[in-house]
Amino acid sequence: MYQKPKSFFIQTYGCQHNVLDSELMTGSLVKYGLKKSKTLEEADLVLFNTCSVRHTAENKAIGKLVSLAKTKRKGTILGVSGCVANHRKDHLLDSLPHVDFIMGTNNLHAILDIIEELISTGKRIIRVDDVFEHDLDYRLAERADNVSAFVSIIRGCNKYCTYCIVPYTKGPEVSRKYNNILDECIDLANRGYKEITLLGENVNGYGKDRDDGILFHHLLEKLHEIPGIERIRFMTSHPIDISDELIESIGALPKVCEFVHFCLQSGSNRILKKMNRMYTRESYQEKVKKIQTTLKKKHELLRQTIHPDLFPDWGIGSDFIVGFPTETEEEFLQTKTAVKEDNFTTAFFFMYSPRKGTPSTRFMDNVTKEEKLNRLQQLLDLHEQISLEQRKKAIGKVVEVLVEGPSFKEENFVKGRTRGWWRAILPGTTNLIGTIQTIRVLDVKHLTLIGEPVTPSC
Repeated sequence: MYQKPKSFFIQTYGCQHNVLDSELMTGSLVKYGLKKSKTLEEADLVLFNTCSVRHTAENKAIGKLVSLAKTKRKGTILGVSGCVANHRKDHLLDSLPHVDFIMGTNNLHAILDIIEELISTGKRIIRVDDVFEHDLDYRLAERADNVSAFVSIIRGCNKYCTYCIVPYTKGPEVSRKYNNILDECIDLANRGYKEITLLGENVNGYGKDRDDGILFHHLLEKLHEIPGIERIRFMTSHPIDISDELIESIGALPKVCEFVHFCLQSGSNRILKKMNRMYTRESYQEKVKKIQTTLKKKHELLRQTIHPDLFPDWGIGSDFIVGFPTETEEEFLQTKTAVKEDNFTTAFFFMYSPRKGTPSTRFMDNVTKEEKLNRLQQLLDLHEQISLEQRKKAIGKVVEVLVEGPSFKEENFVKGRTRGWWRAILPGTTNLIGTIQTIRVLDVKHLTLIGEPVTPSC
């Protein structure tokens, strides 16, 4: 029989949404009367909040779970949540007898019910729903940060890219009620939070599954009115859903930061079609140019209100997959060209890995691991070079930084992010945390801006 645990430990893998889910579960467990344990070994309840988007992330979590078979203390409750729970639910219980419960991504509301059921029945539990149907009180979330907060606005995905497991693990797109989001953000502002980052597998799909008429650009406009919130960010966007209305809102709303992350994935139209991305290289680039034109105009207005020497750190972020099945060298070079042409300020590069249950596993994967690794390294090197050149142009200019906390690498310095999501550090103490500082850039080190505060001149 199980006993009510007194302490817990959550091991989190994967994306920002998983981080937020762990914060929410932490808040629920603390309210339930449990204390956070500093280590996994000391906890009475251990929960692995997992990710299946990349093969390596899934293997890492499962490897750790396997190793716990020998070290798990008697009486400790071990649970698995997140995408791996959805993706491999039956296999996990069959192959890992020391795991006590499986909880899917759409069942976060049930964490306390599952623990109570374990205690009362003594039987292992699997609870995995295909669709997200329950309202969650995100105000319970115990945030790891006191300045910037993640806010979930939509879960799931309808796009069914041929390589992606997310539609199968998280289900279709389900938007949160507008009033719930607004209430949460007002509460965050009242608690002193300065920045919110809106999260979803496809944030710009927000509202399309509801009939209240509020779409993503409307939501941005409503959140912009909240006093106390100084910055609004969002990720991630699917290019097909980036509308002209959204681009106009980004340009018109000062609190919405000038950074848009929407994933190209490949520079080859044939590969994009094989991925089922629903756009071409040309249509993607057309939206890039629209966004860039809008952000240039917005920057001129910001120079008048922030500082005449304000550097245009605005930019576009993207993700790329190299070595997709049948990708030729020529098609890889098209991706490399796209990275150069679109001048991404932030990009993440991944080597293709097959995910069981997705259509791409039926494709002939004829790109060798050595070729994939070589192509990955080429893009990493290219982007680092581009990023360094971009940031060096800011030397002598001014950027606006929201201070997030102390710098752990430089004594008597604090760290933060620019409007364009660049890392920056400046001299200062903890009394600057949560403030927006205008700094002049003196140097760049490891893609981090190093600056000093300036007196506003306008």
